[in-house]
Amino acid sequence: MAFATESYVVFRRQLRMNLRNPAWVLIGIMQPVMYLLLFGPLLKPLVTQFPGAGDNAYTFFVPGLLVQLGIFGAMFAGFSLIGEWREGVIEAERVTPASRTALLFGRILRDLLQLLVQALILIGLGYVMGMRGAVAGVVVGLVITLLVGGACAAASNALALTTKSEDVMAPVINMVMMPILLLSGILLPMTIGPEWLQRVSDFIPFRWITDGVRSSFLGDVMSSQVGWGLLAALILSALATWWGTSVFRKENA
Repeated sequence: MAFATESYVVFRRQLRMNLRNPAWVLIGIMQPVMYLLLFGPLLKPLVTQFPGAGDNAYTFFVPGLLVQLGIFGAMFAGFSLIGEWREGVIEAERVTPASRTALLFGRILRDLLQLLVQALILIGLGYVMGMRGAVAGVVVGLVITLLVGGACAAASNALALTTKSEDVMAPVINMVMMPILLLSGILLPMTIGPEWLQRVSDFIPFRWITDGVRSSFLGDVMSSQVGWGLLAALILSALATWWGTSVFRKENA
């Protein structure tokens, strides 16, 4: 009960900060929405050529954008933590008896709520534009996306407290995110690329996650792709939470 209360206190404070400036929620959704509106129509004449993609461009494309939203939106969550550290908020939390895990978990809850709102907006727009995702598959895909978002938010907070500088953190994130975007199959399936590129992408767990979410939207909820995607998301979430908690404990030691 103490952990839940402490996490809720942190979550409530973080949520109030977001509500004072809701523009960040809209800014976070703009990139995938622009991809949906401008890039999605380009896939319509091509989607039937993608193995296992079905015959609907948006049913194929929206799951990839969900994963992109979970990765990119959450990975920038740590920038606000650097501001809090600079203003002495982390130092103030250090003198409280609150669990160090709760300090991280409350922030992750804020990021997950923001991601959920953005994801629902994106899914709603997808249906408006003609997506035909199965309801059960959409729910499963949304759960996997939230797991990925939680993992990226925890990693972002850990990186923020490690670097303590936006000037260092921003290029590190961009350096890591670019190959993930290109090799995870978010925009185009890796199956249409050369074999050597497919082999490289096999080592990117976000490709398994993207394939899993995409398969769930197509209605194959019990497929092995969904299983591997869910497993990858759970492992990443556990590792990132462990890393984030460790950094918070060291920071407050």
